Amino acid sequence: MIENGMGKIVVDACNELLRQEPDPDDTVRGGANPASGRFNVVLFRPEIPQNTGNIGRLCAYTGCRLHLIHPLGFTITDRHLKRSGMDYWKALDVRHHENWEAFMEAEGSPQRIWMCSTRAHSPYWSAQYAESDYFLFGNEGSGCPEWLHEKIGESRKVKIPQFTPGLRSLNLSTSAGIVVYEAMRQVFGLSG
Repeated sequence: MIENGMGKIVVDACNELLRQEPDPDDTVRGGANPASGRFNVVLFRPEIPQNTGNIGRLCAYTGCRLHLIHPLGFTITDRHLKRSGMDYWKALDVRHHENWEAFMEAEGSPQRIWMCSTRAHSPYWSAQYAESDYFLFGNEGSGCPEWLHEKIGESRKVKIPQFTPGLRSLNLSTSAGIVVYEAMRQVFGLSG
């Protein structure tokens, strides 16, 4: 986790660990991914390493870039992520950001952010997605804070409709998969 002034050091260290040249003999990492950079998945202060690992695996598989906005509720280590996607972690384009402001000021800052929230009114399939869109997911315990809901605005918020009342929301990694594949279907015409 990031503590006070150590945040930038931790974020820089995470990014440095993940910057490795692909091994040309590694078929997962060696080939150019034609989907690279299509979409961006943003996790705001994720708390559960297994969810982050699964979403990392989704992003590696689909060519999406993963943005992790700190502080995280865990440290990025083999022990925490191995079961949920660590074998894909080196093929993943992941960016660490010290906080929301650092994310917004980063090179290639987002133009269109879609917040995926149980508090939204529009279903995810009603949005018109475009290449390079960003999909923002709040943390598992409390979602996105109110100030972030206000910044994004209602017109850029979508939800996965719930058909059985009284249940909690879907798992974070399940939700990310649903939204990413709908965006891919819309934008790239995936048919099978």
